[in-house]
Amino acid sequence: MRAPAPIPFADSQRSTLGLEWELALVDRSSGELAPYAPSILPVLNHLNHDGDRVTKELLTNTVEVVTGVHTRVSDAVNDLTSTIDLVRGEAELLGADLMCAGTHPFSQWFQQEVTPGSERYATLIDRTRWWGRQMMIWGVHAHVGIDDHRKVLPILNALLTYLPHFQVLTASSPFWVGEATGYASNRAMMFQQLPTAGLPPQFDSYAEYEAMVHDMTHTGVIDDFSELRWDLRPSPKWGTLEIRVFDGISSVSEVASMAALVQCLVDDFAARLERGEELPRMQPWFVRENKWRAARYGMEAIVIQNAAGDERLVTDDTQDLLARLEPTADRLGCLPELFGVQTIISGGASYQRQLAVAAKNDGSLKAVVAALVAELRDGISTTA
Repeated sequence: MRAPAPIPFADSQRSTLGLEWELALVDRSSGELAPYAPSILPVLNHLNHDGDRVTKELLTNTVEVVTGVHTRVSDAVNDLTSTIDLVRGEAELLGADLMCAGTHPFSQWFQQEVTPGSERYATLIDRTRWWGRQMMIWGVHAHVGIDDHRKVLPILNALLTYLPHFQVLTASSPFWVGEATGYASNRAMMFQQLPTAGLPPQFDSYAEYEAMVHDMTHTGVIDDFSELRWDLRPSPKWGTLEIRVFDGISSVSEVASMAALVQCLVDDFAARLERGEELPRMQPWFVRENKWRAARYGMEAIVIQNAAGDERLVTDDTQDLLARLEPTADRLGCLPELFGVQTIISGGASYQRQLAVAAKNDGSLKAVVAALVAELRDGISTTA
C-alpha cells in the first residue's frame, strides 16, 4: 500500500474564531418544522459572494448561518446576528419563525424532506438509511485557529477532558418526536449512530491522523477528511480545530458564551504547548463515559476529571475552569462573554428551560417551541 498522501493544514492565525449556527424553520401557527429553506436560500445567495454566510443543510427545514474569520467573540456574534436578521425577514414572509435546539420537541422525522440536488446528502442517506433519515437534529460548530498543525491533535486530546462540560452547557434536546427522553441531550446519543460521527480517536501525531484518513478513503468509508463528523476534529481546509459537540444553542448570548469558552481553552492550551508543558489527556473509555453522563444527566452529571479517575460535579468543575481562564479571556477581549457561562449555570441550560416550560403549560410542547422562538429572537427571559 502506498504511503498516505499528506493533508495540508492551512495557515491560520492563532485563536481566530468562526461560528456556524444551524437554525430550524418552524411554522408560526402549528410550531411544526417547515421546509422553506429552498425558498429562502436563493434570495440570500448574494451574501455568499465572498464566502459562505447562508447555506443549506441535510433537511429543507434548516438554514445554516456562517461567520467570517474574527479575532474577537463579539465581532463573530455580531456577524451571526446580522445574517440571522436577514434570514428571519425572509422566513416571516413565508409565515415561519426561527428556533434552535438539539432536536425539535414534537415534529416527526419521517415527515421531513431531504435537501434535493445534493449528491453528498443523497449518498449519506443511501448509506445510513433509517439512522440517516432520523438526523432531525441541530448544532453549533466553532472553529478556532491553530497556527501550527503540530498543535492541533495535542489540543484536541486535551479538549476531550472538557467535552462533557461543552455538552452539558449546551444540552437542549430533552424531547424526541413528542416524548420526554430522560436525557439532557438526546441529540448526542443519536448523532453518534452515524458511522463517522461521535468521539474522535486520540492520535499522537499529525502523521497518524493522515494515515487514518488514508485508510478510511482507501476502504471507501469516506471520500475525504471532511466526512469525518467527529465531536471534535481537525479542519485542515481552514487551519482550525472544530468543536462540533454542542447541541443546537437556543440564544445569542449562549452562543457567545460557548464561543468564548472554547476560544479561551484552545488559546490556553496553545500557550501551554509553547511553554513546553504536557497537556492533560484521558483514557478513551473515560472520555466515552463522560459523554454519556453529560448527555444523560446534564447539569447534575458527575464527570471524570483526569486520567487518575478523580470525579466532580460538572458545574463545580466549570466554575474553577472559568476562574482559571479569566486572564486569557481578558487578553482576548471576551471576558463578558466568558462570564455568561456562569449565567447558564445559575439560570439553567436550554434542556432545563424547555422542561420547565412544558411543566408550566400542562405538557404543551407547542409552548416549548414558542419559548425557543422567543429566546432566539429576544434573548432568555429572566422572569420566573
